[in-house]
Amino acid sequence: MAKVAFLGLGVMGGPMAGHLAKKGGHDVTVYNRTTPKAEAWVKIYGGAFAPTPRQAAEGAEIVFACVGNDDDLRSVVLGDDGALAGMTPGAVFVDHTTASAEVARELAAAAEAKGLGFIDAPVSGGQAGAENGVLTVMCGGDAATYAKVEGAIGSFARACRLMGPAGAGQLTKMVNQICIAGLVQGLSEGVHFAKRAGLDVEAVLDVISKGAAGSWQMENRGKTMNAGKFDFGFAVDWMRKDLGILLDEARRNGAKLPVSALVDQFYAEVQAMGGNRWDTSSLVARLER
Repeated sequence: MAKVAFLGLGVMGGPMAGHLAKKGGHDVTVYNRTTPKAEAWVKIYGGAFAPTPRQAAEGAEIVFACVGNDDDLRSVVLGDDGALAGMTPGAVFVDHTTASAEVARELAAAAEAKGLGFIDAPVSGGQAGAENGVLTVMCGGDAATYAKVEGAIGSFARACRLMGPAGAGQLTKMVNQICIAGLVQGLSEGVHFAKRAGLDVEAVLDVISKGAAGSWQMENRGKTMNAGKFDFGFAVDWMRKDLGILLDEARRNGAKLPVSALVDQFYAEVQAMGGNRWDTSSLVARLER
């Protein structure tokens, strides 16, 4: 057990904080930009809520965060009301936001200057993974700091690994999103082709999923793609944010990502269709309009 704080109670952060309280048995104080959501969380899971990140972080051994983007992250970490201002030397800040490697290194340096630890720890597994406590967590930081938080992260993760120094977790998450972008586009084209060919799409997916074409996306999104159901899962807006981050990083490091860049534009078309909050599997919808 540890005294911990969790900043950000969205579709990912809320369940993750809940697992820390219920499965991990930790003493959890939460913060959310909209207080009613924090109050509702406390009614379900116990613990306490605080009006600022700084107050939530006071006395915590580990402070977790899962917010929207780089600027959201800076707003809860830095400044007079930020978490770092309330943390005690030796405590660790763990960031589960999918953000840039650049901001991870910036905040790691800010934490180190105050005698604090920092781990960038983006997750994969989506809302269902958060709710079921089976996320995959990719971490950046030093080994001694990681060892302090690995057990607590296990409250909501089935896999957690240190990938390298600060920023390495975010870079690994970028690889994850690169792979997903290409997979979802390929699956969308496969479903679309099967329909046009007059095949039984579910039968096709069932048989090819047993071979080399099989994937998590096929198992979990193939049937819903075929049915035109996109009102769940990881939103297109979020995927475009992630693709923007990794394409910016690619411009810096010289990586060539033609498929990722193309799929980003396809998602822009989905947004123009009104699909901002549709699941990322909605790529098939632009083929069928």
